[in-house]
Amino acid sequence: MTFTFTALLCLGEMWTLHKPIIKAETGSVVTSGSPMTICCEGSLDAEIYVLHKEGSQKPWGTQTPEKPENKAKFSIPSVTKQHGGQYRCYCYSSAGWSERSDTLELVVTGEQAPPMTNPILDPGKSLTLQCCSDINYDRFALYKLGGADFTQNGGQWTQSGLSLANFTLGPVSSSTGGQYRCYGAHNLSSEWSASSDPLDILITGQRPFSPSLSVKPNSTVHSGDNVTLLCQSPYKVDTFILSKEGAAQQPQQLKSKSEAWDFQAEFSMSAVTSALSGTYRCYGSQDSSPYLLSYGSDPVELMVSGSIRASSPPPSRPMPTAASENQDHTVENLIRMGMAVMILIVIGILVFEGWGSQRQIHHAAEK
Repeated sequence: MTFTFTALLCLGEMWTLHKPIIKAETGSVVTSGSPMTICCEGSLDAEIYVLHKEGSQKPWGTQTPEKPENKAKFSIPSVTKQHGGQYRCYCYSSAGWSERSDTLELVVTGEQAPPMTNPILDPGKSLTLQCCSDINYDRFALYKLGGADFTQNGGQWTQSGLSLANFTLGPVSSSTGGQYRCYGAHNLSSEWSASSDPLDILITGQRPFSPSLSVKPNSTVHSGDNVTLLCQSPYKVDTFILSKEGAAQQPQQLKSKSEAWDFQAEFSMSAVTSALSGTYRCYGSQDSSPYLLSYGSDPVELMVSGSIRASSPPPSRPMPTAASENQDHTVENLIRMGMAVMILIVIGILVFEGWGSQRQIHHAAEK
């Protein structure tokens, strides 16, 4: 018992320096093959910095900083999966050793990526992000671009053979906006998969205006027609975002153009189909904070009929009416009567001429 007490007392005397701070300069999630730097920051009294990786028998690295520097930087030119794991650092001075820093978990991504969907959210709502993969990962990690840390959750398996994990964020606020990615890993490995496709979480109502949305040529069209949705705002907008209600795909984004007294963007859709029918809204954002949006425009309903508009048929002869038929019959009868009268006149003339000739012959015979 005396030995144990003495050992603890000596250990306490060793921690004469403040606990250093450890962090990864470019974030704790890094792609395999990329360079990165782990920084250990202590007090000005520190003479030697030591970086230790959990599970390793030897220090990962030691460094003597140049005075008056109070930090050491441990650079990795090209990260591999062996670099993944938990790191701590501590430092030494003539007075003794410091306490170890908090743990930094370095995530090295490799291949295969679980996907996520894309939301536009109102402040105050609760949000659940789901990482899902057809590979049986035991755990998932959610990482926000530019964040200092990531969140881990154990994976669950569905009857369809998918593995997934849910991450609940809420109530959401302006600080929730950003780009997120998720990663998968197996329990027996320190290597993480490559990231999923990025997910932009956009928070509405962070700019004090609403753009307007209109449809050209009309909000009711036929399949195969071309449609343009026009977003406009009198206030400065760098990017317009067009969102379809209930759609899983990422909203469309276009840089705005300054026209006359407003900013606008035209979202063109060629040869539309009935699948594009639905309710649309547009939002505006500024480059200084691209994930914080304006209020949404009034909704616009686009209706696309399933049939393709037929081309115009060639002009056809109008169908005759009863009156026109009677008129035609009257004209035809008059023509027939006229022909008959002319025939009778011709016959009469011929008969008269024949009778006159016979009289002349008879009169000559009598003489």
